[in-house]
Amino acid sequence: MARQARETVISRQTLDRRAGVLAGVAGASAVLLGAFGAHALRGLLDASHRELWHTAVNYHAWHALALALAVGVGRGRSGRVAVGAFACGIVLFSGSLYALALGAPHWTGIITPFGGLAFVIGWIALGWSLGSRTG
Repeated sequence: MARQARETVISRQTLDRRAGVLAGVAGASAVLLGAFGAHALRGLLDASHRELWHTAVNYHAWHALALALAVGVGRGRSGRVAVGAFACGIVLFSGSLYALALGAPHWTGIITPFGGLAFVIGWIALGWSLGSRTG
């Protein structure tokens, strides 16, 4: 039984480490994509596509911070749900907007609300995790 408990602790430490790396990558990629949009795409995108890119970067950056918060202070199952939901939200919401800004087919926008829903689930799960902390 002690071996199983030790393996659980090790696997949770590995999961926490991976989630921390995920949060760092999410934040760094938000900065890189913001700079890419501001410099490399200047003059290539029309105003509406620049606005899509800007919205994608804003949501990406804010939810990378939320992801880092969930990794740092989220606890239990709801904390893990928050981490997963924020990561999925970044990929689905911001990713679909990045794609649309770069000329993806219009139907790609069908994906965006699912990312928004993932963000909402992440915030609820994070709130639940923070509200259920003891001590």
